[in-house]
Amino acid sequence: MSMHILIGLGNPGQKYAGTRHNLGFMAIDSIAESSIWKSECRAVTQKTHIAGKDVLLAKPQTYMNLSGESVQALMAFYKVKPENLLVFSDDVNLACGKMRIRPNGSAGGQNGLKSIIEHIGQNFARVRIGAGLVPEQWDLVNWVLSPISKEDRPLCEEAISKVKSLCEVYLTKGIVAAQNGFN
Repeated sequence: MSMHILIGLGNPGQKYAGTRHNLGFMAIDSIAESSIWKSECRAVTQKTHIAGKDVLLAKPQTYMNLSGESVQALMAFYKVKPENLLVFSDDVNLACGKMRIRPNGSAGGQNGLKSIIEHIGQNFARVRIGAGLVPEQWDLVNWVLSPISKEDRPLCEEAISKVKSLCEVYLTKGIVAAQNGFN
């Protein structure tokens, strides 16, 4: 039986916890069954089962721009093909609370996805979680590294609360069913 790897993108460290750029980490944390993480391949990982499938949850600890190094190493170590990879990231082109599931594609300006594409190509599924559009007076970097606001938090939490059921559908019925149910 082949394993799936679910990757959450974010930046390690307390300073970045709860920021818009760490929505990928939050997605993975929401399906983790324990608070115990193993350190391997420049990521923290945890093995679990979702919908009867073997799953490795992973949060690269390389900082966003180098996420691909960790993802590529994990895939090589566990002999996982790109079609068994699902990546969760934040997206500033989506309103908070929205999710977009795609079977493949471009990075759309997201540096973590860009790094993964540079290392393994575009053929992996991804879930983009809305980080909210960058307000005019904000610089992109400051926006994604800002804590999720009081107004946006409930919307983000609502999206994160759907991650487990999204993963169950993805693992049992495939990416198209996940798109139909959650986009």
